[in-house]
Amino acid sequence: MTGSPFHIYAFALILITTSTPISGQQPYAKKATTNCSTVADNSASVLGYSCNGVAQSCQAYIVFRSLPPHNSVSSISALLSADPSQLSRINNVSDNNVFEYNRLVIVPVTCSCSGPYYQKNKSYVVQQENTPFVIANNTFQGLSTCHAVEAQNVDNSRHIYTGEMFNVPLRCACPTQNQTAAGIKYLLSYIITWGDTISSISRRFGADLDSTFQANSLSELDFNVYPFTTFLVPLQKEPSADTSTDPAASPPPPPPPSPPSVPPSPNRKSHKKWKQAIVGAAAGVALAFIIGAVAFWVFFRKRGRDSDAATDAESFEAREKRSDKKNEDESHSHSHEFLQTLSSISQSLKMYSYEELRSATDDFSPSCRIRGSVYRGEISGNLAAIKRMDGDVSKEINILNRINHFNLIHLSGFCFNEGHWYLVYEYAVNGPLSDWIYRNNVGRKFLNWTQRIQIALDVATGLSYLHSYTTPPHVHQDVKCSNVLLDSNFRGKITNFNLARSTEGQDGELVLTRHIVGTKGYMAPEYVEHGLVSTKLDVYAFGIFMLECITGKEVAEFYKEENTDLSEMISSMLDHKERGAQNLTDFIDPALEEDYPYELARFMLRLIEICIKKNPAARPDMNEVVPNLSRIMHASFASKISSTTPDH
Repeated sequence: MTGSPFHIYAFALILITTSTPISGQQPYAKKATTNCSTVADNSASVLGYSCNGVAQSCQAYIVFRSLPPHNSVSSISALLSADPSQLSRINNVSDNNVFEYNRLVIVPVTCSCSGPYYQKNKSYVVQQENTPFVIANNTFQGLSTCHAVEAQNVDNSRHIYTGEMFNVPLRCACPTQNQTAAGIKYLLSYIITWGDTISSISRRFGADLDSTFQANSLSELDFNVYPFTTFLVPLQKEPSADTSTDPAASPPPPPPPSPPSVPPSPNRKSHKKWKQAIVGAAAGVALAFIIGAVAFWVFFRKRGRDSDAATDAESFEAREKRSDKKNEDESHSHSHEFLQTLSSISQSLKMYSYEELRSATDDFSPSCRIRGSVYRGEISGNLAAIKRMDGDVSKEINILNRINHFNLIHLSGFCFNEGHWYLVYEYAVNGPLSDWIYRNNVGRKFLNWTQRIQIALDVATGLSYLHSYTTPPHVHQDVKCSNVLLDSNFRGKITNFNLARSTEGQDGELVLTRHIVGTKGYMAPEYVEHGLVSTKLDVYAFGIFMLECITGKEVAEFYKEENTDLSEMISSMLDHKERGAQNLTDFIDPALEEDYPYELARFMLRLIEICIKKNPAARPDMNEVVPNLSRIMHASFASKISSTTPDH
């Protein structure tokens, strides 16, 4: 999950050619469990783990991270239909205990075969604005999947209604005959989070590393695991409360992992094979470093010559210009070299043919054009957004290929044809947020207060992932309403990563650049004036983004007077005792009318105020913004429910 893309995928290529898959208990489904836009692939276990164990029913364990409102023995037991006394016993707490925030809680469950799959059945009452994805990934944290929820409850002929009863199949499994013979008594369904590796998961629960690989049908050197997916941990004894402290905040150990910390198997052949694999892996890393360095130098050497690109006054996007036909041919040659490197080392991206994309878009018909060079297409029955790009696309491809987050647009594949790149993304049916927000849009669509706060929370969560859970941290550099797309459920997804870059320092440390890119009004003062780059750039832009969301005004409208300090303007407005309420009413988007709670609107503006402070050190980190927005979201939702409930 860390390291440069060239290193990771070249390393993976070497491993594929030198190892064979191990037949195991269940296939690890990877990203398939969180990709709800595709049809369920039964072979990838997205519908559940196969009922292939010795017993039809067994004692199993699942993990759950304590987050409000499910952060006590009673609330977690009720949500997961577990025995509260057993839950408190195994976690070594009292029956009325409230767990600390994000504590990993072990939950004992009875796992049984239901048709072809093992599962723990849980009845769940659908809440307002629930979807199969929200139920599986938000409420149950990935212990189920949108595919499994849909398969058992939803068909294409009806919608989901608040208050109806759903069956949520929780992912669990029982040991196979081979595992039982090896002393495995239990299987634990673990929810992967950022920073986890297969070796760190195994060490946490005292599991044998080889057995963990086999339990998930992975080769001994396949290290790719993804957040919000479940991973089976084979146990010889009941898990204990000592494993419940979540070390996710600490940096993950670099791959390849150390040999198992448990006593080695008496099988000397297997031990010798492991040593050979480690030596091969080390050689693979060295070779991958050379490949990556050569590819980097060949493809990017032209960028060094163009470092003095001009900045456009309107968009502030620096555009490189080709001076003659020779440079254009050279660029095409470099693109082909990058394409060959990418196609040989990428495992998660599909390489489309140009004919496939022509067919998907009716030969790039104007009727399929979304806007600019982006087209809507249908590939294998699924809608996709196909974007034609020229020039250097490696940065966007490399970033999107190594990240996996619901609130960041998903890149599924690419194509290179006659000097042009075509990138294939997931399709966001409701388009850019800017179409729904700005007051001056003729016939603009409408989003209510709760929807706007949810979208802001989505964007904050995506940025927090970029800043805190990628190594090194990444800065988007162009956060704005037009770069946030809305899916069918009006959930926000950040797009357009062509300006994104690594901060190159540790923990968001400031670095300098002369290459100023971005959009006027969204760019932080320290960046425009001094070229200082840090994650606080995105925090500033996010503050402007939130300001536009709740006022309906474009940022340019706030800068009609020179030297405007928006942070001071908001502070002055909120601190005005006599006209505070009227000022707020005049400031908030009139389309919201009485839809917003007054105190929550004030709290939202206070959050915006500190995000757009001139001094970057005075701005919060995005992982501080997220919980505050989450509180506003929950309070807004509660206020909405109470306002629609008749008095008795």
